[in-house]
Amino acid sequence: MTRLTAADFDQELLILFDAYVHGDLDRRGFLDRASKFAVGGMTAAGLLAALSPNFAAAQMVPKDDARLKTEMVDVPSPAGYGTVKAYVAKPANATGRLPSVLVIHENRGLNPHIEDITRRLALDGYLALAPDALTPLGGYPGDEDKARTLFATLDQAKTEQDMLAAAATLKARADSNGRVGVVGFCYGGGIAHMLATQIPDLAAAVPFYGNHPPVADAAKVKAPLLMHFAAVDERINAAWPAYEAALKAAGVRYTAHQYPGTQHGFNNDTTPRFDAPAAKLAWNRTMAFFKQNLSA
Repeated sequence: MTRLTAADFDQELLILFDAYVHGDLDRRGFLDRASKFAVGGMTAAGLLAALSPNFAAAQMVPKDDARLKTEMVDVPSPAGYGTVKAYVAKPANATGRLPSVLVIHENRGLNPHIEDITRRLALDGYLALAPDALTPLGGYPGDEDKARTLFATLDQAKTEQDMLAAAATLKARADSNGRVGVVGFCYGGGIAHMLATQIPDLAAAVPFYGNHPPVADAAKVKAPLLMHFAAVDERINAAWPAYEAALKAAGVRYTAHQYPGTQHGFNNDTTPRFDAPAAKLAWNRTMAFFKQNLSA
């Protein structure tokens, strides 16, 4: 079966899907407005299903991969929701302390795709920890629509404290070398940006198409930044020029890449918005950046 890509869908439909994913359009609204693209026996519901994640097809590293050691841990977060669960992965044969990466999910919690990315990082020699912001609501529910609905009810001030607590816990682990980087996607990209403004000794931050912090916060960034942008992503890209100017004024070390022809979410290989060449290039750049900045 040929895998669908963004090119198989009308750009207006992709924009509608992006609005749906980010809560600007509810399911009924999406289906109503997508109906005009339902041709040739395809229904609006069928279009939504085609655009939605297929976790099993995209998994790169099996959950039981013998090369890895994985576990779920409880992270204390007294200033947040109290406790946040996190998925941890590292090389099974690791000895000594490892460079460490915090992995921040999209606006659906710790789903199978983010767990898979955490394992990919571990295979590259990192201690990787991925917190689940949905912990206080029972954790990722196994359904993307339910996860998105739950996510919208979180107290973001508490959730941000949970993410800060996860970073602190990762840094303090006995198997960490104390140099922590963060990578985040969409919502998680925004959290990666936020952490860079809040953690003075953060060693590296890699936001994938994440919301930018307030311009005034750019001066707080001490970590080097590597930012990945989609080409067709007005919601995120519109705020970049002002934030870039603030980063320059503050003397922040940063690199920004925009990937031609890509949609928001192009690194997520569970959906048709995935762009394999762009994702590979962005990931290779990310791994080189972490290697440069996280070694002891």
